[in-house]
Amino acid sequence: MSAEIKNIIFSNNLDGYILPKNDNYFTEYSKLNNLKSITKFSGSAGFAIFLKNKKYLFVDGRYTIQAEKESGKKFKICEIPYVWPKDILKQQIKIGYDPDLFTWSTLNKYFGENYNLVPLNIKFENKNKTQSDYPFFSLDPVVAGETVNRKINRLIQNMKKKKIDYIFISSGENICWLLNIRGKDLPNSPVANCKMIITKDRKIYFFSNQKKINKIKISLRKLKIYFFEENKIFNCLVRLKNGNFCIDGKTCSIFEESLISYKFKIINREDPIYNLKSLKNKIEIKNMVNAHIEDGVALTKFLYWIKNIKINNFTETSIERKLESFRKSRKNYLYPSFDTIAGSGPNGAVIHYRSDKFSNRKLKKDDLLLLDSGGQYKWGTTDVTRTICFSNAPKNVKDIFTRVLKGHIAVVLSNIKKEKNGHNIDKIARKSLNSIGLDYRHGTGHGVGAFLNVHEGPQGISKNNYVQLKEGMILSNEPGFYKKNEFGIRIENLVFIKKIKSRLLFENLTMAPIDKDLINYKMLNKTEKNYLFKYHFDVYNNISPFLNKNEKKWLASLI
Repeated sequence: MSAEIKNIIFSNNLDGYILPKNDNYFTEYSKLNNLKSITKFSGSAGFAIFLKNKKYLFVDGRYTIQAEKESGKKFKICEIPYVWPKDILKQQIKIGYDPDLFTWSTLNKYFGENYNLVPLNIKFENKNKTQSDYPFFSLDPVVAGETVNRKINRLIQNMKKKKIDYIFISSGENICWLLNIRGKDLPNSPVANCKMIITKDRKIYFFSNQKKINKIKISLRKLKIYFFEENKIFNCLVRLKNGNFCIDGKTCSIFEESLISYKFKIINREDPIYNLKSLKNKIEIKNMVNAHIEDGVALTKFLYWIKNIKINNFTETSIERKLESFRKSRKNYLYPSFDTIAGSGPNGAVIHYRSDKFSNRKLKKDDLLLLDSGGQYKWGTTDVTRTICFSNAPKNVKDIFTRVLKGHIAVVLSNIKKEKNGHNIDKIARKSLNSIGLDYRHGTGHGVGAFLNVHEGPQGISKNNYVQLKEGMILSNEPGFYKKNEFGIRIENLVFIKKIKSRLLFENLTMAPIDKDLINYKMLNKTEKNYLFKYHFDVYNNISPFLNKNEKKWLASLI
């Protein structure tokens, strides 16, 4: 146990302490990560509980193998949602927590209502001394596809309909969408760390690092907007008249909720911006299409290169750098949308693997390489996974890859009006694998932002997502299979929902070939073969003008 945690427990007469991965902005990827520095676990989601004589690390199915490798010697690894703290801890024990880093909904999910949870105002030393002062910036309405005024009007209509006087917007990505601004406060997302109160009469109180706001002050000057330092929320609340508040149950901390509830009545815990933001307008879709063509060119050039080199001269890390070099050659590329996953052989079975100096493997001819990567472009976000082979793969591997492919195709061809939500489509994606007793421990798809976070809700394709799928939503389509200590397989495209007459259809955004050397064509029916032909034909039409002669010839051979 770290000296800091030990001191917290004993000096406050506690039985334990809970430490989350998130910071006080509740973002998936933040530059400050106390969980990693104390537990060595580097995944994007999880939390740890430290008791006097036992330590637990809770992660979901994406990270169980990774958590065992990184933290298993010192922590008992528990897989959520199958095991929660309330399932293994005695109810009478006292657990300390930081009310800045938890929401009530999170603690209730973890512990239920019968635990002695003790709020503590204790802050860990920030070991990251290089917090970004990169200024916030505004998107031109031509890029965003909708003006700030129109977005605010839609939000105010929602507030009046629900008799809400104030909304506390604690999700930075939602503020970025509403005000058409972006920043660089996260490693791989153009999100500005900020919070905001908006009133039913359109007054805006904006809380952030004041060093970063000079540029957006100019673009937002026509709004009734007042700027405050990040920690001045209470100073603002005391000036407001009594009324009803809406907060975001996902990102409004217990501390912030207590400040609001001291004076105001909270009548709603769902920020309506999540739903507004999920429906991309025509300009956002167009920007995403353009970003995916640029990304497809980079990835296709890379795939041609990697299929024609002597593979054992490279490691996972050098492959990551090579792919990044192809993306950097595209004029509108900015930076990765997440840390690239290049898992070869057994490392591919670690669902959210990240190579480091200890795990980095030399690539071998008989290995599969699972490559999950993406980019932030002007003005779109990409996320794509390809599984690649370098020799004739065994029949059992090809058969499993083909079953994953069948699930991938089943998703994109699904009848959205009939299936309605991601829960139903998730079952379709798993059908071929499930028929022989196989499965994967992650959702089939997540929502994606338009030049925002690569993971975005509320839409998704998973066992527990019942959000109705609508025109304009963007999602990933990524079934997979992972055999521990041997290989991993995943095929991922981004898709958007398009309306043609009265039908809702998925349309591919991702433009990059699928490795046909891994397909057992005997297992595909005529519809699946036609889909694969048409997909590669579309890729060729979109990408070939940007390829050299040899790349073009290779891509044409895949049709």
